Amino acid sequence: MSVHVFSNNVKVLRNRSLSLAVCSSSHYSTESSEPHVIKNPSLSQLKRGTGGRSSFNGVVATVFGATGLLGGNLINKLGKIGTQLIIPYRGDAYFIRELKLAGDLGQVLFQPYHLQDEESIRKAVKYSNVVINLVGRDWETKNFKFNDVHVEGARRIARISREMGVERLIHVSALNVDPLPAPIYLKKGSGFLASKKVGEQAVCDEFPDATIFRPSDIYGQGDRFLLMYSHAWRRSHQQVVLWKKGEQTVKQPVAVSDVAYGIVNAMLDRSTKGKIYQAVGPTPYMLSDLIDWMFAVLRRNNQFNFDYKRTGILENPQYLIKMWLTDKLCPSWPPGYVTSERFEREFVSDILDERLPTLEDLGVKLTKTEERIPYELRFLRAFQSYMDSIGEFENPAPPPPYIPSPKRTFT
Repeated sequence: MSVHVFSNNVKVLRNRSLSLAVCSSSHYSTESSEPHVIKNPSLSQLKRGTGGRSSFNGVVATVFGATGLLGGNLINKLGKIGTQLIIPYRGDAYFIRELKLAGDLGQVLFQPYHLQDEESIRKAVKYSNVVINLVGRDWETKNFKFNDVHVEGARRIARISREMGVERLIHVSALNVDPLPAPIYLKKGSGFLASKKVGEQAVCDEFPDATIFRPSDIYGQGDRFLLMYSHAWRRSHQQVVLWKKGEQTVKQPVAVSDVAYGIVNAMLDRSTKGKIYQAVGPTPYMLSDLIDWMFAVLRRNNQFNFDYKRTGILENPQYLIKMWLTDKLCPSWPPGYVTSERFEREFVSDILDERLPTLEDLGVKLTKTEERIPYELRFLRAFQSYMDSIGEFENPAPPPPYIPSPKRTFT
């Protein structure tokens, strides 16, 4: 064996079968004895890089509910600006492995957790200065009721985040939240909207500076808005059942990318602390006009020899049987999202509070609904063999925007 000394810190031991490098211990830059080096730096002082995906912008964000539609888009946008991401998950880790690609090597970390296990939540937020809660349920299951997720789960995340010294908390709620929603089909109204409202109050009680987002129906790849109406279980022989034919409901759907950009901008702007933002699209539509246009885009209207028709629930009572069967036989994962709860929430009009800011106040340039939805529905259209370049059929005209009637004044 021979010993070669290259410097005071590194010695290399060599023989015929082994080459071993022995490095003497040396201080890290944060442990330097030089007076100008900070021994306990904050995360913002450790920023590295030029601001891209291979940089670190000083933000360590824990994103609960990152496996959903909004979560995937948000994770990509956070990773693009150099955010270190901690993604709590439950179930099999293989279900979330695609999110690893959102950031550079070592920037996206995974942590198993359970919403009712406080210790696992503490581990997930221990090193973070930002926590984003996207956890939600569109329907109840035997393991998780609306109150368990939207109220107690949100309260638990907010309380633990405050106790662990987290600087920012962003909580995603829903538009039209109401502790006592007016009933349409169910006797007590939408349990989703009621629990979301109570959950907002629970979060504010535990974390007063939390930023809250109230999105309307979100559309995008793999959403539960466009896919619901285009699903075969949602139709009855090409007839769509709507409450009062959809002629008394106003909807203002929003693109998932716009909501994600709004959350990112709010995270980077400290002035958004304690505020509530309404995340809606640029244009309101009557639900009846919106559905007619969507089925024209899907090539499932009368122009393509489909017996398309909008009907009321009393004209097509078999839809009630569908909802009952889905609630009883498929409570965990309803086909076509055909549930009584979704039907109840589906026909609540999107009403904005003029006192609250919107995504445009966060600098988000809203995506035009009439331009984006045809792209999202493209793979679901009938007659896929038809080539658009031939021009045999004209693209359907977008639905007219909803213009509210002027308020009457009484003398």
